[in-house]
Amino acid sequence: MQYKDYYEILGVKRGASEAEIKSAYRKLARKYHPDVNKTKEAEAKFKDINEAYEVLGDKQKRDRYDSLGSNWQGGQSYTPPPGFENFSQGGFQSFNFNGQDLGGFSDFFSSLFGDMMGTMGASRSSFGGFETRQKPRRKPENLDVTMTLNVTAKDLFSQKPVTVRFNQMERCTQCPPNGGYCSACGGTGIRSEQKSIKVKIPSDVKEGQKIRVKGEGKADDYGQKGDLYLILHVKDPEYSLDGFDLTKEAEITPPEAVLGTKKDIETLHGKIGIKIPPRTSSGQTLRLKGLGLPKKGGGYGNLNVKIKIVIPKNLSDKQIELYKKIMLDN
Repeated sequence: MQYKDYYEILGVKRGASEAEIKSAYRKLARKYHPDVNKTKEAEAKFKDINEAYEVLGDKQKRDRYDSLGSNWQGGQSYTPPPGFENFSQGGFQSFNFNGQDLGGFSDFFSSLFGDMMGTMGASRSSFGGFETRQKPRRKPENLDVTMTLNVTAKDLFSQKPVTVRFNQMERCTQCPPNGGYCSACGGTGIRSEQKSIKVKIPSDVKEGQKIRVKGEGKADDYGQKGDLYLILHVKDPEYSLDGFDLTKEAEITPPEAVLGTKKDIETLHGKIGIKIPPRTSSGQTLRLKGLGLPKKGGGYGNLNVKIKIVIPKNLSDKQIELYKKIMLDN
């Protein structure tokens, strides 16, 4: 049976620390994970990497592995240490690495660590006259993130990417492999990371519409990433939206409503002057063509100006008397 140099597989020195071993494992696992690396060699390489970390990442197993002594010379035939000669080499037919069923450990692993396999999982199965335990499959982690994004009419009009800032909770990657306090996450196992990305908002957006930003969700230990889903809400203090059309209010005084007036109003296209006809009632709407939001196929929607009659707060005594006279005349 060929000796397997787990240190060489992970690319670390034999005196490597736990942190160095864990870091090397994660880099290689991301590179050779079958969902990421589609080459023929990736699955076998990924299996060896996991097997190596299963040993070197556990102090008890690492000590037992290191007891091989002179057999550390790579490529030499392996002779099990005393007490391990009679373990069945074919007894372990399957094992589960983080939800990935990659077949059995190598014969080398099975012979060296066979007695420990029975304590590694919850479900039992019998092979070769003795029992082993296997880890249950882990439910795939949901890496997608959903959040609300408030946008204004100006955001939609400019058609420029909107900056989205958010805090994302992710599993800590600095925790010691075999427990112990982690200063990076305070021992919680979770870290909060602030992110900032640019998102292009569709011109034909609707209230409550969900848009997907690929690859901006959470990441797992193998570098796979979920997606970010943004639920859009239009919140604008000045405009209300109806498709590509906008509506805003224009305030006028009672005399202006009776006699008519000219008024400058701000639009997304710039300041323009509008003519308000005499005897305009409150709530009446004036439609201004082509001053709304950009349409998907070209052109613009309309701007609806809704008239609101307001009473000036600081009326003089003379003005109040004039209002009284109007009422008496009626």
